[in-house]
Amino acid sequence: MSAIPDLWSTDTPPALLASRHHATGEWLFPALPEHSPLASRHATVPVRGIGTVYSFTVIHPAPKTGQAPYALGYVDFEGPVRIFGRLQGQHRPAIGGRYAARPDDTFGYVFEAVQD
Repeated sequence: MSAIPDLWSTDTPPALLASRHHATGEWLFPALPEHSPLASRHATVPVRGIGTVYSFTVIHPAPKTGQAPYALGYVDFEGPVRIFGRLQGQHRPAIGGRYAARPDDTFGYVFEAVQD
């Protein structure tokens, strides 16, 4: 969580922070910074609960990098808000799979598979 602290609430457990437009209710991620000219039109709100995978792809880095394949995808949360990030905890994700946001020192956040 130390990598990008503005992404997370100080709650226990922490939640990703998004912005919700006062008039329309539309959610934006990440939350707008306080100095943004649009900030007065938005409230900072936590993204809570378990999300579902909307879409994903598996990246296969070149063998000489030594990196293992990894998944990136869009996860839908209540709000509604759709957030893009790294998917972890499953060999291969699936559309509709359940994921929770978790702090990550490298990326700021990742999505961890939730076992039913």
